[in-house]
Amino acid sequence: MKLLFVKFTTALSLGVPNLVRVLFYRLGLKLKLNPIFKLEGEAPQGPFFFPSAHPSKKLVSPGHWHGNGLLFGYIPYPVGALPPDWHKNPINGEVMEYQDRPWWEIPDFDPKVGDIKLIWEASRFDWVLSFAQRVKEGDDVALETLNSWLNDWCEHNPPYFGANWKCGQEASIRVMHLAMASLIIGSSHDVSAPLLELIRLHLCRIAPTLQYAIAQDNNHGTSEAAALYIGGSLLASYHIEGGAGWRRMGVYWLENRSKRLIGKDGSFSQYSVTYHRVLLDTLCMVELWRLSRGDQQFSTLWNSRAGAATHWLYTMVRGANGDAPNLGANDGARLLPLLDDDYRDFRPTVQMSSRLFLNANAYPPGPWDDRLEWFGLSRAASDLELPASRLSDSGGLAVLHENDAMVVMRYPRFRFRPSQADAMHVDLWRGNTNLLRDAGSYSYNTEPVWQNYFPGTQSHNTVQFDGRDQMPRLSRFLFGRWLKTQERSHIHAQQTAVSFSASYMDSERCSHKRSILLDKGGLKVSDEINGFKEKAVLRWRLSPGVWVQESDYSFTNGRDRISIEPTMSVRRCEVIDGWESRYYLQKHLVPVLELEVTQPGSLITEYRWDL
Repeated sequence: MKLLFVKFTTALSLGVPNLVRVLFYRLGLKLKLNPIFKLEGEAPQGPFFFPSAHPSKKLVSPGHWHGNGLLFGYIPYPVGALPPDWHKNPINGEVMEYQDRPWWEIPDFDPKVGDIKLIWEASRFDWVLSFAQRVKEGDDVALETLNSWLNDWCEHNPPYFGANWKCGQEASIRVMHLAMASLIIGSSHDVSAPLLELIRLHLCRIAPTLQYAIAQDNNHGTSEAAALYIGGSLLASYHIEGGAGWRRMGVYWLENRSKRLIGKDGSFSQYSVTYHRVLLDTLCMVELWRLSRGDQQFSTLWNSRAGAATHWLYTMVRGANGDAPNLGANDGARLLPLLDDDYRDFRPTVQMSSRLFLNANAYPPGPWDDRLEWFGLSRAASDLELPASRLSDSGGLAVLHENDAMVVMRYPRFRFRPSQADAMHVDLWRGNTNLLRDAGSYSYNTEPVWQNYFPGTQSHNTVQFDGRDQMPRLSRFLFGRWLKTQERSHIHAQQTAVSFSASYMDSERCSHKRSILLDKGGLKVSDEINGFKEKAVLRWRLSPGVWVQESDYSFTNGRDRISIEPTMSVRRCEVIDGWESRYYLQKHLVPVLELEVTQPGSLITEYRWDL
């Protein structure tokens, strides 16, 4: 009965309109009333793209599809003149069944094949962009290969059959990448009939399930709305039936999603750094397409929210290497990959969104500007100010800057469903080095032990009460009894230090107040904890290396020192092995400092550098 009540109240938190959308979607599938059951289509055959009318040599190595594909931006696998097997897991070699079944009959999780994202990854059409870059440079072989691969994809993925038609967002990413390829080549106003038909077939797939995507209150809605606008605009310019309607639908939901999902402070509904990048890349592709077509500008609100979202990410990205805290869910997604840069380099996205939505440069001239050049954009005349301390209260995030150090603290402001139990997590950076770090996500379809570990409280720099998560897990992607902040200070900046504090009480009456102070020599964290029954464990996930115990509650790696001062007796204090996943489907060991207590009280942690 208690669990049923938790599920009911959590469902209400998701929003009644969203519950209705999901209900109608599922009833439509069960009763076969959804328009998808009437969809039919023949796979088009190319050529899809023609040579560039204005080839231009670039002083940049185009894309990352050079004989090796990159899954999730880092896992290489061989790709030659022949296209990949679109239904094969390239890691374990298993082939997805159900290729001849309509997409709605295919299960979400197949234990034989593993994570379905491994099937979807090559069908996101990253390679279309890379080939398009080479076509723009006058490479006839690349053009032939591009058309050959697209023909092969269409042949082995007939409309609405097989796993690669299962997800509307995956279909939307293909549409956006095809459209961006046409911009790169310079053929967006002279599009082949097969390409138009391929895009039309995708929009026919996306539109009937859009309401389900909207109900998720995440990047599915923004991606699918973007594809409808971009694809619909293209089809409408050729007077193809449905194009104008899809375009209007896309514009409406892009405006709607920006107002609902992006806060005035730039926070996004998914509370995730990498998903925030997906959002910005999507908005950038929308704006690039709008500019190329000479369409009417989106609303002032849309542009202001896009600019605020840009500032949000800019505040956390480290300028020298482009890395950022591994906060929130991280599924390896990266759209518009045009450069030979690392997956964890966020600068190309920030630079482009700054140019499009703030008319300013986030960074000095560098490789990230090449992304602008591929779309005919020059650098802006002005520069953004250096990242400064910032409180994004609608998303529960405080970012503190002091000299070359940054600390990020997560506190519970859950207007939308949280994907991780990470309240009061603290991330610490000095320069480009992540000193206190988040564990990441690892995989959405993996063994229960990892499914529980990475999103759970034990994988964050916070306090865990009685060996449980801060919120009860209800399903793979859903927690119940969302935490609420009790008290929250403003960011207080002094001459040589900056501070912040927040607190919460969970459904079991356990309370945690955390205060942080960052100065030029390190970080001080004060934790006041109460209400637990048996034990509380404070964890600090340290940077890789050898950490030696100096005293009962002090450890050093020879360069930095972390020490804890408790006001209560301590059951244990030790550095153990933990796990970290900075890239999807990758995990490795990291040292984790754990201090366990059985009584309420205060814990003061100090992290000092330059010993």
